[in-house]
Amino acid sequence: MAPPGEGEGVGGYSYLLEPLWWAGMVTMIVGEVANFVAYAFAPAVLVTPLGALSIIVSAVLAHFILNEKLHKLGMLGCIMCIAGSIVIVIHAPQESSIGSVQEVWHLATQNAFLLYVASVIAIVMVLIFHFAPRCGHTNVLVFTGICSLMGSLSVMSVKALGIALKLTFEGMNQLIYSETWVFTMVVVTCVIMQMNYLNKALDTFNTAVVSPIYYVMFTTLTILASIIMFRDWDGQSGGKIVSEICGFIIVLSGTVLLHLTKDYDKSPSINMYTPLSPSLSARLSHGHGDFTQRADEQVASSEDLPLRKHELY
Repeated sequence: MAPPGEGEGVGGYSYLLEPLWWAGMVTMIVGEVANFVAYAFAPAVLVTPLGALSIIVSAVLAHFILNEKLHKLGMLGCIMCIAGSIVIVIHAPQESSIGSVQEVWHLATQNAFLLYVASVIAIVMVLIFHFAPRCGHTNVLVFTGICSLMGSLSVMSVKALGIALKLTFEGMNQLIYSETWVFTMVVVTCVIMQMNYLNKALDTFNTAVVSPIYYVMFTTLTILASIIMFRDWDGQSGGKIVSEICGFIIVLSGTVLLHLTKDYDKSPSINMYTPLSPSLSARLSHGHGDFTQRADEQVASSEDLPLRKHELY
């Protein structure tokens, strides 16, 4: 058993000793490599929401392989994710043509995006040093907030690095520019922090709670960062932008619905109130006993009053 503070449910690192965790990590890395390639050829406004399709695949595989029943509401969530993804694909903006990593650096150093980066870093520092020690293990938004904020920066850096590598493979070497290596360092730093706090969140809270919250926050912040840095919505009509937003909301709603119904069979009699811990129950029972004893004493003393008054006369 892991020592206190390092085991399951407290955000420790005991999961690093699990072979199954490493198998899942390797599989996820393969998927992220494919995701990395996608960011080099398509805008983040399109790629990021389509990540909901992986949730559908996971739910379907779990239904057939792990015998986790997919309920009707879960199926509705899958349909909503697919429908929203189709709407996003139809109305997604075209990828802007970028000829060098220096152009990406120019986009990353514009005032609006620098303000976003400064805001993200400030919020992350406050979450890590102020809120995480105090309520990180009781409030799911602390760890997932750190993951989502750092994730939005990592996606922007991944896209910049992907563009640099794509241009390099096309014959225009971008590895000679210092900007390429700066983006690489940002990717490594952000991904390490993102994975660290995501694993803390998953180790501390229920996956059914963490996954939808993380997906909603991460996707929203990534799209916001992409709109600011790459100006994905410049030149698009208002109708297309509204359609993309509607498709995005449909995907988010389907994702949340799918996660909310995923563990329905595991808790057939769900009680919205958590049972009291034995120690707390014992204290309450003990306190109730003391209260009852004091009440009896008060009643007894009140009964003695007439006798005392009678003795006085």
